[in-house]
Amino acid sequence: MMEDPDVFHQDKHSRDVVEKHEQLPPTPPSTDDNASTTSTQSDDVEIPLPPPTYVPSRVLDQDKKTPDAHVPRDPRLIRLTGVHPFNVEAPLSALFSEGFLTSPELFYVRNHGAVPEVKESDIPDWEFSVEGLVERPLSLTLRQLIAEYEQKTCPITLVCAGNRRKEQNQVRKSKGFSWGSAGVSTALFTGVAMADLIRKARPKRKARYVCMEGADKLPNGFYGTSVKLNWVMDPNRGMMLAHKMNGEMLRPDHGKPLRAVIPGQIGGRSVKWLKKLIVTSEPSDNWYHIYDNRVLPTMVSPEESANNPKWWTDDRYAIYDLSTNSATVYPAHEEQLSLIGGPTSYVAKGYAYGGGGRRVTRVELSMDKGKSWRLATIEYPEDKYRDAEQHLYGGRLDMSWRESCFCWCFWSLNVPVADLASSKDLLVRAMDESMNIQPRDMYWNVLGMMNNPWFRVTISREGDFLRFEHPTQPALMPGGWMERVKKAGGNLANGYWGEKLGGEDGEETVPEAAKEVPMKKAGLSRSITIDELRKHDDENDPWFVINNEVYSGTSFMKEHPGGAQSIISAAGLDTTDEFMAIHSETAKSMMPGYHIGTLDAAAQKTLSEPEMHTVSSSGEPEPTFLRARTWTTAPLHSKQIISSDTRIFRFRLAHEGQTAGLPIGQHLMIRLRDPVSREAIIRSYTPISDPQQTGYLDVLVKVYFDTTAAKGGRMSQALDALPISHGVDFKGPIGKFEYLGHGLCTISGTERRVRKFVMICAGSGVTPIFQVFRAVMKDSSDPTTCTVLNGNRLVEDILCKEDLDALAKGNEARARVLYTLTRAADEWQGLRGRIDGQLVEKHCPRDEGSLVLICGPEALEKTIHIALRQQGWEDDQLLFF
Repeated sequence: MMEDPDVFHQDKHSRDVVEKHEQLPPTPPSTDDNASTTSTQSDDVEIPLPPPTYVPSRVLDQDKKTPDAHVPRDPRLIRLTGVHPFNVEAPLSALFSEGFLTSPELFYVRNHGAVPEVKESDIPDWEFSVEGLVERPLSLTLRQLIAEYEQKTCPITLVCAGNRRKEQNQVRKSKGFSWGSAGVSTALFTGVAMADLIRKARPKRKARYVCMEGADKLPNGFYGTSVKLNWVMDPNRGMMLAHKMNGEMLRPDHGKPLRAVIPGQIGGRSVKWLKKLIVTSEPSDNWYHIYDNRVLPTMVSPEESANNPKWWTDDRYAIYDLSTNSATVYPAHEEQLSLIGGPTSYVAKGYAYGGGGRRVTRVELSMDKGKSWRLATIEYPEDKYRDAEQHLYGGRLDMSWRESCFCWCFWSLNVPVADLASSKDLLVRAMDESMNIQPRDMYWNVLGMMNNPWFRVTISREGDFLRFEHPTQPALMPGGWMERVKKAGGNLANGYWGEKLGGEDGEETVPEAAKEVPMKKAGLSRSITIDELRKHDDENDPWFVINNEVYSGTSFMKEHPGGAQSIISAAGLDTTDEFMAIHSETAKSMMPGYHIGTLDAAAQKTLSEPEMHTVSSSGEPEPTFLRARTWTTAPLHSKQIISSDTRIFRFRLAHEGQTAGLPIGQHLMIRLRDPVSREAIIRSYTPISDPQQTGYLDVLVKVYFDTTAAKGGRMSQALDALPISHGVDFKGPIGKFEYLGHGLCTISGTERRVRKFVMICAGSGVTPIFQVFRAVMKDSSDPTTCTVLNGNRLVEDILCKEDLDALAKGNEARARVLYTLTRAADEWQGLRGRIDGQLVEKHCPRDEGSLVLICGPEALEKTIHIALRQQGWEDDQLLFF
């Protein structure tokens, strides 16, 4: 530790206050209308202190192969620019729940490149300079800065200039990445007033700017920017050099060991890893000062800005002070509010901030598209510090004299639920003491910065519930009313949020309706009650419901590609989501043949009630996670990046001793909601985790990204965009095959014994193959032999290769694993070409005691089916997953 007891003295009361709050998360203080506005200047004032925090100790898997492999991070943060560089924001609700101050692990991060690695032993001797138009240039170490200058502590909110940028990107793609509305955070910073250093260096007469330069080496030089000298010297501006954040040393992503903190201005002016203060007569000529953090005129297109440098060199377009802004946190995105049996009022909540030290003086909400407004209550936690003069975290807390406001505030409004139910949206706007008010409409600009139009949350009534949608979700996360409106063909720039209101000229854009496949038997008018349906909820004569129509699955149980269990699991239930999400138009066209009637109104109401999974009657924890007839939810625990398009998603089960409950060879269904259409996205996957693994479930997924030629995979991209801790629905097990061990398996409930498995797979089709292969190889007493034929394009496309090879090693008498590549490199020693009949016949000759397991793309399965039948294999020897 570098702390000098004389410099970092805290009186006993300060320590008591810290200890008292150490374990308690702060909450925004309530507004006291009777409180005196006069500062008490007393040590007896309680102030908001940081929330409980922890220092991440583990480097996340996605960072291990980047220049930031030395930086442990919190997995909850939402990455906005892929793996590297590290640009993140916290989930909005998690940020707000921490209260006035933000923990370092959830504080937003804007990095332009790699984080400089600073060893603990080098921190006291970290050097920086004050130079340029000064009479006494300075060269200081951090040790000297702490020992020789007065230390101050104060709360400051930092905001990225790109906060809420994704809204602009929905209207027209800017040059910036997609921040949501959580690019804002607040901390107690401890350090030295920048003015103290500049004053000691004695600026010369022509000095007008202070340029800052960091240690982060980037493609266009070190990151740097500038602010005006008179701002630096104004104590009401509060500009400082900080070495502590919430009482602890700065963490690597936040500028360890020294950074500039520029209150009231965009985050891009607060240079991290500070090395130089350069006093100049002109603004900084640093590349990042010129080509970043500017709001060019709205008519300047990306092409024009690239072809004409004059736009960037005009300092009128540089941005410094933050614009007045606000956002709604609650209602949260996708929050639902019951209209039956619930409270009659709802407390809407959110945040607001101003720029340049100006106080937010009002926040207003409208539920009639801005025709009338309601005044919200505002809480100013920052003001608590004005009434306290004490030492805190080694610095003097002295704000009683300062008029400027450098922190966010919290607004709230109690709204009758009936008013919400009769409204289509909830609009929020803030105003500061200079009457700067958030505009109604967006000011689009090339960099997508300073976005601050009214924050709009849409309200839609769905049965007995209200559902709320925020404008967007950060990064590539799908969701938000802007995405929905845009997908439907609405013009987001039409002044009405993409909607058509009365009096607007022109035809309303209507998306083309999807082709509807008839699924009902013509002329059938039978009405079915809930009691009749309940009599057919088992394997004897299973009935199931799709869109309130009832179908019998009895005659199709043996032929069903997913096995009889898929139908049995749906017996007596509404399976609309699963069926419509998974089945093709061909399958839907077959449904009239199984249609037996329509649910009556009472039955429809009964089935519309939410399905619930109850705990065991004994109250004991459930030993297995999956349920065949109901969905169960597990949060995403972590995401491991295997390659550019392959991930392992780990989901946390209900308790440490719980297993998935998935038999070997079977699969499960995963369900997510399409954030735009609200349709269920449901796909089947086979986890790669061992069936006996407890506490977690691992799913290997190949992500099919959108390209210019075609849309990618809805489910895989939705999974890839999920933030950590987001819940995902599971149902299972399903499938007609199960391996019981020692060559014994069941197919559609019928036992069968085999001597050999021929396993043919390609791409991510390896996962069910891997499950069975692992079960055989891990049991040394199992005499069953296995031949795996695994096809891919490139060697890096081979999934589970290390695991397959490890299982085969030492089991050469029972296992052969063969890989074939269609685009093999010259040094490749394995097979070449696609999996076809000739390749299978050469390496997997027909045998009476063999069972062929096949999983891969449809084209592969069709080709292999034809080839194997031509070679004499019977259909009952072939099993397609």
